[in-house]
Amino acid sequence: MTTSTLKMPRAPKTRTAIGPVEVRAGRPPKELAGEVDARILDAARKVFLQRGFEGASIDEIAEAARSGKRTIYARFRDKRALFTEVVTRDILSRIAEFKADAPLGATVEERLTSVASTLLHWGLDADRIGLMRLAIAEAHRFPDLAATVNRRARALATELGVHLLRDLTRSDELGKLPAFAPEHLPTTARLFLDIIAVPMLLRALYEVDLKALDPELDEHVARGVAFFVAACRSGWVETD
Repeated sequence: MTTSTLKMPRAPKTRTAIGPVEVRAGRPPKELAGEVDARILDAARKVFLQRGFEGASIDEIAEAARSGKRTIYARFRDKRALFTEVVTRDILSRIAEFKADAPLGATVEERLTSVASTLLHWGLDADRIGLMRLAIAEAHRFPDLAATVNRRARALATELGVHLLRDLTRSDELGKLPAFAPEHLPTTARLFLDIIAVPMLLRALYEVDLKALDPELDEHVARGVAFFVAACRSGWVETD
């Protein structure tokens, strides 16, 4: 008699259930966030200059930045906030450059002339004048946009002026004058910028060819610096 061996059926293998793959949304890691912001702002600047404020769309900016609309709106409330940040970044980058570079010149007048000339050439760049024209052109439809851009630009320019004048006059007798006292320096800085930058910026807004202003810049800066220094020394600069 043959004895048969009974084989017990094997228990089915138990598979571990795998849940859905988690997809993380939102901001990228810190090391990549700066790159994303830069791409968005670079693209926005380009599209704004090409299309104008009203003609620029977040869709086109997102495409140019190789980004998504959700990514843009996670960083900027709306198109006006994005435009304001484009202008702000432009000024902040220049402030950083000025703080890193020492002005040239043996006397305070020469150093002021060097700073004023560099500042004016930077301000008369075609793209920067283009952004100013955009803000002005949209003022009747978006008055808060023009006002916000103007206040932000003026505040940052004043900050830069305070930094420059404080450093330039620290080791000179000019720095001992009332106009350069810490409590008066913001007013003095705004006057310096108004004398040096504002007249040429206003002219540039109406010039088709900005290069046409180049032959006048050196003489304008020389006269402006001489007037500013003489005014500070004579006590003409208002400090109240």
